[in-house]
Amino acid sequence: MTISARNQLAGNVEEILLGQIMAHVTVRVGENLVESVITRRSIDTLQLKVGDAVKVLIKSTEVMLQKD
Repeated sequence: MTISARNQLAGNVEEILLGQIMAHVTVRVGENLVESVITRRSIDTLQLKVGDAVKVLIKSTEVMLQKD
């Protein structure tokens, strides 16, 4: 699959919290966690489960940074 998103982070699904319509997915990328809310249908279509290797694709009009 070709996609235009250039911000791609490889990680593993650490947690999936299922709601009736939406799901909250936590992905570990190195020492960091990335959280995403996707449809439950997407969970089913991707057959996503804890431990799966995934790519986090970030496509945003705004990314904010704060210096430590």
